[in-house]
Amino acid sequence: MRRIRLLRAGLAALLILGSWTAAGTLPASADDDSAPAPASDGLLRAMQRDFGLSSAEAKERLAAERTAGDIAPTARRAAGAAYGGSWFDAATRRLTVAVTSDASAATRRAVTSAGATVRTVEHSARELGAAKARIDRLSAPSGVSSWHVDPAANSVVVNVVEDRRADNDVRRFLTEARATGPVTVATVPGAPETFAAGTVGGDPYYTGNVRCSIGFSVHGGFVTAGHCGRAGAAVRGWDGTHIGTFQGSSFPGDDYAWVSVGSGWWTVPVVLGWGTVPDRLVRGSAEAPVGASICRSGSTTRWHCGTVLAKNETVNYSQGAVHQMTKTSVCAEPGDSGGSYISGDQAQGVTSGGWGNCSGGGETWFQPVNEILNRYGLTLHTA
Repeated sequence: MRRIRLLRAGLAALLILGSWTAAGTLPASADDDSAPAPASDGLLRAMQRDFGLSSAEAKERLAAERTAGDIAPTARRAAGAAYGGSWFDAATRRLTVAVTSDASAATRRAVTSAGATVRTVEHSARELGAAKARIDRLSAPSGVSSWHVDPAANSVVVNVVEDRRADNDVRRFLTEARATGPVTVATVPGAPETFAAGTVGGDPYYTGNVRCSIGFSVHGGFVTAGHCGRAGAAVRGWDGTHIGTFQGSSFPGDDYAWVSVGSGWWTVPVVLGWGTVPDRLVRGSAEAPVGASICRSGSTTRWHCGTVLAKNETVNYSQGAVHQMTKTSVCAEPGDSGGSYISGDQAQGVTSGGWGNCSGGGETWFQPVNEILNRYGLTLHTA
């Protein structure tokens, strides 16, 4: 993968005088390190739409979230062994830190002095983490979707597929899970199933234990598949370093997301050809018609081509239906999710899922890129 890093550096040198500089997507200079990055117009519009905020309120919330993130380490250290977790409270615009009932008055004052609100809980973060670790060692049936520590609930929340809660294997799992510690059961509509195993289209990225592929660079980040990560999830690049964070994600119903970029990474209007073809510059997003040729770049199977078979198709994944998808004869495999579909130099969409593989053939679907751009108010990064 070092070849990709060198490619990225070379592209930066070649195109730095072009649209990249004008877009302001190059890494900030050392002189700017102390100043918070301004929120993109797309992010502000999304927050206004999704949270019912004004522009000023959205900016205030982002500033409050930055403050909460800044004080979180200090507040955690102040809580010590009594620490029960923390979260940003959107209503109060403050960081809330949970502490156990045996926390001393001095500990509570220290947490408050750090700038956080204190909430008393029964279980420490250490207890909750240990309970989750024990659940991780259980064998979960398909009717169990996921589980996680919820500090606000002061519990490990186990998500069960709504119509599977009465299944004997699910009930048996929940009995075993409850024996590990504080557990709360929640229901979800479907079981998780994904095609998943500077930011260049087709390059790999990681969120949690999932590997997916970058779709297309936009000003401020890149677009990808929604099933690869939820809003707030941290993203690592091919070299393991932090890239940024999922700012928006939708799946099922849709299968799209966008990731903000920072930490020394920057965006480039390129899709990897993986040595099969020259790397492709992205110059727009004009939609290719049914029957047109189309190619896909992904981090598992790299570069493959086929034709557009259908548009506006509803795909019924196990998690639920996803609408307005485009079907192609291009193959894909786990890890290719989120990767780029391109026709000529025109961006088409991001890989969602499919059937088959690149040995025996198959079909795949992608989420059209223009829908993603419109949904989040993003601008495609073009050459």
